[in-house]
Amino acid sequence: MSIEQQISNIKNEILDKADLIAVSKTRTIQEIEEAYNSGQLKFGENRVQEIVDKQSKLPGDIEWHMIGHLQKNKVKYIAGFINLIHSLDRISLAKEIDKQAKKEDRIIDCLIQIKISKEDSKFGLKIEDFTDFYKSLETFENLNIIGLMGMATFTSDIEVIDEEFKMIKRVYDNVASINPKFRVLSIGMSDDYNIAIKNGSNMIRVGSKIFGKRNY
Repeated sequence: MSIEQQISNIKNEILDKADLIAVSKTRTIQEIEEAYNSGQLKFGENRVQEIVDKQSKLPGDIEWHMIGHLQKNKVKYIAGFINLIHSLDRISLAKEIDKQAKKEDRIIDCLIQIKISKEDSKFGLKIEDFTDFYKSLETFENLNIIGLMGMATFTSDIEVIDEEFKMIKRVYDNVASINPKFRVLSIGMSDDYNIAIKNGSNMIRVGSKIFGKRNY
């Protein structure tokens, strides 16, 4: 099945419940162009070097999302064009994003990444640290915190995934109920986005279900 057909199928499945971010990490320019030509404008990458290279070669109306763990010393390379950073999880990174956004005369939208998975390999802020961390970001004028991102445990146990998504949804609801700027809940990937949408996700990050399985 073509990339265009896969995107169409997913959009028909989720209807207007969630924004679709096509995860294009390791994918070729030609594959991204095929997705773009089908009407897909939002793409997610997890490596700065890769996103910078692709951004320079692809149409200017593409929205680029940084979905991977972000190192402070790499922020300057994406600050001029990035649409949304999904992986804000520490104060030192917030300071650097704010600093580089000021240089670019931009306000950069960010999501706070919450660690809901039990896997040590996953990044993110501990839920119990969220309130203090969120309050500490109020002084940064060039950051715009618009929601949360989380990744569930990689497991076939639906109950585990469901509970992890419920956990982050509770945090999201607490803030969204008092802050209208808090409007994005980015949970759900190729294998679990249907569970995420049932738990209130309004942004999903889908790679292999669009482009096929990666060989590396």
